[in-house]
Amino acid sequence: MNALTLVFASILIFALAYRFYGIFMAQKVLRLNDAVATPAVEFADGHDYVKTDRKVLFGHHFAAIAAAGPLVGPVLAAQFGYLPGALWILIGCVLGGGVHDMVVLFASVRHKGQSLATIASKEIGRVVGGIAGIAVLFILILTLAGLSLACISAMHEAPWSLFTIILTMPIAIFMGLLMRYKTGSVTLASVLGGILLIVGIIAGHRLMEIPGVHNLFDWDVKTISIAIAVYGFLASVLPIWLLLVPRDYLSTYLKIGTILMLAIGIVFVHPTIQMPALTDFIHGGGPVIGGPVLPFIFIVIACGAISGFHAIIATGTTPKMLGTEREILFVGYGAMLVEGFVALMALIAACTLLPGDYFAINTPVGDYAGFLAQHPELKAVDLQHFSDRIGVDLHGRTGGAVSLAVGMAHIFDKVPFMDNVMAYWYNFAIMFEAVFILTAIDAGTRVGRFFLQEMLGGVFPAFKDKDWKPGVWLCSAIFTFSWGYLVFTGNVSSIWPLFGISNQLLAACGLIVCTTMLIRMNRGKYALITAIPGVFMAGITFWAGYLQVIDIYLPKGQLLLAFLAILAMLLMLLVFIGTFRKWYQLFKIEAKFTDQNGESVKELVDR
Repeated sequence: MNALTLVFASILIFALAYRFYGIFMAQKVLRLNDAVATPAVEFADGHDYVKTDRKVLFGHHFAAIAAAGPLVGPVLAAQFGYLPGALWILIGCVLGGGVHDMVVLFASVRHKGQSLATIASKEIGRVVGGIAGIAVLFILILTLAGLSLACISAMHEAPWSLFTIILTMPIAIFMGLLMRYKTGSVTLASVLGGILLIVGIIAGHRLMEIPGVHNLFDWDVKTISIAIAVYGFLASVLPIWLLLVPRDYLSTYLKIGTILMLAIGIVFVHPTIQMPALTDFIHGGGPVIGGPVLPFIFIVIACGAISGFHAIIATGTTPKMLGTEREILFVGYGAMLVEGFVALMALIAACTLLPGDYFAINTPVGDYAGFLAQHPELKAVDLQHFSDRIGVDLHGRTGGAVSLAVGMAHIFDKVPFMDNVMAYWYNFAIMFEAVFILTAIDAGTRVGRFFLQEMLGGVFPAFKDKDWKPGVWLCSAIFTFSWGYLVFTGNVSSIWPLFGISNQLLAACGLIVCTTMLIRMNRGKYALITAIPGVFMAGITFWAGYLQVIDIYLPKGQLLLAFLAILAMLLMLLVFIGTFRKWYQLFKIEAKFTDQNGESVKELVDR
């Protein structure tokens, strides 16, 4: 199959989805109303609640939600062949992920920009909300620690990448100050920021050829671990317009720009997808993913199709910056469709490699001889050639990031006038992946601070005061230390596989909790738009979690992993049971109240 066909098909599907299904969601299901004051307008404080230009906010939201998932997940899922991943990305993104992001963002806007746990407390009950809060905080800490380790892996022994990432911070502060204090300067700041970023990327590549400069940015793992935690803390406590939003907006240039470059490269090169539609590993036993394609394809490809981490952003920073409700379509649904396109590009990049080269990269060195004995037809073909040209031994570089970088470099290298620069493209791709991940870490840390403030505010009311600086700094420090300590000690590396299960359980939770709100708001049959994907994701994730525990964790004696997986599933099961009971109660009630927005509802709840 030609990769160009898949690119054009995805663009057409996503464009039609936005034009018809997204607008249907906005007008019929959610009934977005610009007459309703958003939290950014109602509670404007210049720190967290800041009305933001929708293009800038789109950049922040996309940068925050698009972490390692849409890059690494599709690459790992290529083990099953290109067809399962492509279908799940296209269908899941349109009917699952986009709907999830949009409805969760809507729910938070209607609830003062508060967290998913607080929404659950008000829509379902305090007990369910409390359990949801613990589960979300648990999942968020694991997620940020895992993302940080992936970011460290990308930046370690990559001075050029590290230099460019550090450079984005002063550029972002410059853009933030310009947009804050000069009216109508978004376009100017965007142009200047883009130019500075391009100059920084090119200059960084040249500067790293100087031994002294190269050594200055060649940090070890521990140093990078501390630096990421410090950055997360600063992004959490500084005014959102000063560092976090402009840096995410700036990073979006690099993210979307690189993906567009990859799409253009595919147009020029016309690469053939070398991976078959389905491989022999769809039944399980593969070197990359141990389980079968069903149900593991729904867990491995998370952020590119649907992701619970998006609920954290959509109930954290983004709802506090929306100027009007109708922007929910552009920011929520639009950003998810762009992420789906990113995931598909990652899948294509991996599948243009010869299958033997793909498996040689993603199979641990110690297991490769045994793998070849069972599958001699999957022997590496061009991998040594790639290693020689890039200057890095690519054998056994598992985890997906390296195979994605090689796939991207392989395509770029064939673009006219771009030959003989494969090493450059490989290092650029590694930097690109690190930027993708870091923008989720900063937003996730700030949202974690919001979570802690809300939870501690139930015991100590002072923490509910968003202007109380000691509460802001203390909660930021506690939360940053929670995931930063795991990163520094490296202990979380053993529980990274839990991210897929936990993340998709959280996505199901977001859909199911927000379905409760739609039922209460008397949306009738339209509530099925969120209920069906929510129940589907809950069932498929419990299935995958069961197989993970029974077939992988317990046989290998990984009791800690088994315990944590069971704990995550148990917490979410309690939330789901409480939510379904609330559905049953609401279905028996006729709409007889009018809420503050003039809508007929079954019950009135505190905002």
